Amino acid sequence: MIEKINIALVSYLNTLPFLYGIQKDEALMSQVNLRLEYPSKCADLLKSGDVSLSLVPVVEIPNIPNSQIIGDYCIGSVGKVNTVMLYSNSPIDKIQSIALDYQSRTSIILVKVLAKNFWNIDVQYEETSEGYINSISGTTAGVVIGDRTFDLDDAFAYKYDLSEEWEKFTGLPFVFACWVATKPLSEAFNKQFNSALECGLNQKKSAIEEFSNSETNRMNLKEYLNENISYPFDLHKKEALKKFLSLAQTV
Repeated sequence: MIEKINIALVSYLNTLPFLYGIQKDEALMSQVNLRLEYPSKCADLLKSGDVSLSLVPVVEIPNIPNSQIIGDYCIGSVGKVNTVMLYSNSPIDKIQSIALDYQSRTSIILVKVLAKNFWNIDVQYEETSEGYINSISGTTAGVVIGDRTFDLDDAFAYKYDLSEEWEKFTGLPFVFACWVATKPLSEAFNKQFNSALECGLNQKKSAIEEFSNSETNRMNLKEYLNENISYPFDLHKKEALKKFLSLAQTV
């Protein structure tokens, strides 16, 4: 019996096209075990060897032995992404501390890069656990990523979209997560996997209809997936990734 390939996929709504494309490819599904986790958990599973292929926060790539980015697609954005946010009740120059989302790694390095190189503020950083959003008050801001941002639009006096701030700073798009493998995968598998992702992206409407629920009804998912999330891992995103990983070493 051929050993199946263990894959981890981020469980946020921005990955619905990937999930749809993978699950609709019966031949691919017969070759893999697929599990859904939040971003930092996906990275941990790849580093531990529990999975061999994962959608991982890009800041983790240098920390993963034998890592290789595969495929033509990523989770990225050009300008506003709307789900990687810094919330605060104080303007940026009055913030004294920032609570860091425990589900994220790329975004917490991104906020540190922006604080040091773009906003020019000196703040304290706080590690967090579940329920930390309630600590955002006064001069304590907080990074919040993913689906939890959908209910926070009017919860705080100030909100800063970290992807938009990155674009203001660099003029570049941003890459949050890439598909990374830690063991050699056959050319045939890579081609089939990439094709499944492409098929899912070409059928976003069907993906939305299949996975729509009370959570997705609170937002315009069609607009989000088509306008806020940018999936092609193109030359501009590769340039942006290189610049971000370089800056990440300085914070």
